[in-house]
Amino acid sequence: MSALSEKTPGWLDWHPDPSVPRFRLPEGAVDAHCHVFGPADRFPFAPERKYTPCDASKEQLFALRDRLGLSRNVIVQATCHGADNRALTDALRASGGRARGVATVRPDVTDAELRDLHVAGVRGVRFNFVRRLVDAAPRDALRTVAEKIAPYGWHVVVYFEAADLPGLRDFLLSVPVPLVVDHMGRPDVTRGADGPEFGAFLDFLRARPDIWCKVSCPERLSVSGPPALDGEPHPYRDVVPFARRVVAEFPDRVLWGTDWPHPNLTGHMPDDGLLVDHIPRIAPTPEAQHRLLVANPTRLYWPDAD
Repeated sequence: MSALSEKTPGWLDWHPDPSVPRFRLPEGAVDAHCHVFGPADRFPFAPERKYTPCDASKEQLFALRDRLGLSRNVIVQATCHGADNRALTDALRASGGRARGVATVRPDVTDAELRDLHVAGVRGVRFNFVRRLVDAAPRDALRTVAEKIAPYGWHVVVYFEAADLPGLRDFLLSVPVPLVVDHMGRPDVTRGADGPEFGAFLDFLRARPDIWCKVSCPERLSVSGPPALDGEPHPYRDVVPFARRVVAEFPDRVLWGTDWPHPNLTGHMPDDGLLVDHIPRIAPTPEAQHRLLVANPTRLYWPDAD
């Protein structure tokens, strides 16, 4: 391994043997937020990256998909690859139509490049406002890119932290394409799902009918963590009230994903099988589960599917 591809010190690799979920996923279930990293010897990481991950190949992602009982994936370009989408499009083309993608593009992207990404299976672009992962909030770039992708029917995925929403709200509401918010806007779960901060996030979702929300990544948000209670696994219980509120109020605009291979975690590496078993706690009915896992992601990413 070259010096350029040595992992960030303390990096936690993805779980090598995730459990088979107890929860039986509905047919057609989609993992709507996951990544591929490298392999670095084929798809080098971006020189400007803030972290260097382990390899996490398309073959390993698809094996996890099958082990968990999922049918399809939405693969999101990670910041470690910058705007070089080759690892992403390679995985999309290898999926046999069972994966769609969210790319990272720069404002100077050409229409020909966008067409190529669309043919490969890309249906959105991602912008990151989390300050530890990017150098600056890319507002001008986002607006330019949003105008270029609008003719393709794509959307913009945005990643921000709850404390930054007040300063972003008006700008994001002005973006002229649908929005998808990663990980419930990263709420501070110690402040309560009924508190004013999460209330402001819910008001943001109410402001436009085309804002979607991923009720994903409890392992990133939890303070209580993943311990077992009374012999049964009840991981991330402090995140449940937040996700349940979003699922209940916006049943047709919620998505779920594993976030495999879970970049930049420092406390623990989650068992992806237990993340699947978390789903009935946030979407307690079969109807809610079908919308979350099948109907909603199909409508957003495979709108022409039979």
